Amino acid sequence: MKKPIGTVIAARDSPTPSEFKLVITEIENSIPLRKGQFIAVESDDVDGILIATVTNIMKTNRYFESAEAVKEYERSGPLTTIFPADRWEYILAEGKPMGRISQSGRLERVTFPPGPGDKVFLATPEMLLQVLGLDPSGVNLGKLLHHDVPVTLNLTRLFQKHVAILAISGAGKSYLTSVLIEELLMRKPEQGRVAVVILDVHGEYTSFATTSDSSEFDFSEKTNLINGPYIQLGVPKLTSYNFASFQPQMSYVQIRELNKIIKKLRGMSGKTGKPYDLIELIGMIEQSEMNPRTKEAMMGWFYDLESTQLFGVEEHPSLKERIRVGEATIFDLREIISLRKKQIIVNYLINSLFNLRKRGEIPPFVFILEEAHQFCPEGPAISKGIIETIAREGRKFYASLVLISQRPVRLSTTVLSQLNSQIYLRITNPYDLKLIGQSSEMVDKASLDTITTLNVGEALIVGNAVTHPIFVQIRTRYSPSPPISIPLEDVAKRYEKKTFNLS
Repeated sequence: MKKPIGTVIAARDSPTPSEFKLVITEIENSIPLRKGQFIAVESDDVDGILIATVTNIMKTNRYFESAEAVKEYERSGPLTTIFPADRWEYILAEGKPMGRISQSGRLERVTFPPGPGDKVFLATPEMLLQVLGLDPSGVNLGKLLHHDVPVTLNLTRLFQKHVAILAISGAGKSYLTSVLIEELLMRKPEQGRVAVVILDVHGEYTSFATTSDSSEFDFSEKTNLINGPYIQLGVPKLTSYNFASFQPQMSYVQIRELNKIIKKLRGMSGKTGKPYDLIELIGMIEQSEMNPRTKEAMMGWFYDLESTQLFGVEEHPSLKERIRVGEATIFDLREIISLRKKQIIVNYLINSLFNLRKRGEIPPFVFILEEAHQFCPEGPAISKGIIETIAREGRKFYASLVLISQRPVRLSTTVLSQLNSQIYLRITNPYDLKLIGQSSEMVDKASLDTITTLNVGEALIVGNAVTHPIFVQIRTRYSPSPPISIPLEDVAKRYEKKTFNLS
């Protein structure tokens, strides 16, 4: 380690195994320490090197402790002209121990405090890699805030138990997600690769399919772009329970009757070799001998599904053929206005992918869902059930979720509780902050306060991906910026020029 930057002091009720104070002793024309930085204490008392995070920094000066004295003395001029006040100014910091690196190199729990007089240093990159659980061959999101240390997260720890990316609009959620996608697409076979599936509600990731000027970072050959209007759900692949998830009003009796009709249709299709569509299914319902009232309700629901124009005799695109390891498949839904249609698509996609993955017919995948509060809200939604199922069971089959939302309070608490790695960018809504504080035991009040002041491009990572909450400066993306990032002024000028044929 380099020169010490401070010394542990004896203060009221500290040092303890959970906190200590230090006075900064090394100032070289710069701020030696910042809130959130990691420090190391060499102490014989703790048998090794204690690693801590700086939770607070204070400036103090004994000559300015009494307001009455300062006011009285400064009637005749600045206090510094009377007393050597500048020599009595010093900086105090508070440290919260995270763990200790023992003589054997193991990271262990802190059970004994450092001693007053112990020297304090900035933690080295090697220490931080060990203490924070970073993986040099992992997913690189950027650099540790206030440290020149790459934040490389282990693929399994980050994704296997699912990820939440939460922030207000404009805080950089899509930018961070683009960096995640880039990292997954740049992995080599020997590092372990997955398939990436993106449900793009606003067309923010379509630029991945655009040819780049950089040969090193051209992701277009690894990207399959599917426009929303061309998505078709294959009716012959759908079961009665699939249709029931599209129409939650269906009763168990109606599901049972529908199952009989589907079995009959499949038998007929098997003999003729001709797949059936939704209109043929409706015709079979009409010809069935079920209760008239049951029949009437069911036909109404199926005509309603037919009106969405989402259903056909074949699935398009073929998920089994399109989902490939090391590639991204983007479903661009910006042209689809109806939330119900989008929920039906999400229901079908996730259900189909999960079943294909359970049968081993597609590679392990990461499913990225934008505006997640629209698809798995706290209230009812067509796509909610299957998302909750994967949140609970997906890790067993290496089917991972990345849910992105600007309103955590509207997300299903069942789903949110299963997202074991959380990445927070700036959040200011008090209800969202309260929910985060209640749902994540690793986010304390100090971290919650910091979340409200994060700059664009800064993030807090907690949960399974890291052993301790860390603040990250997100790296610069390599892929082209999406059209949606064009400044409003430029869009307005282009529109007016086009509309009025201005030169």
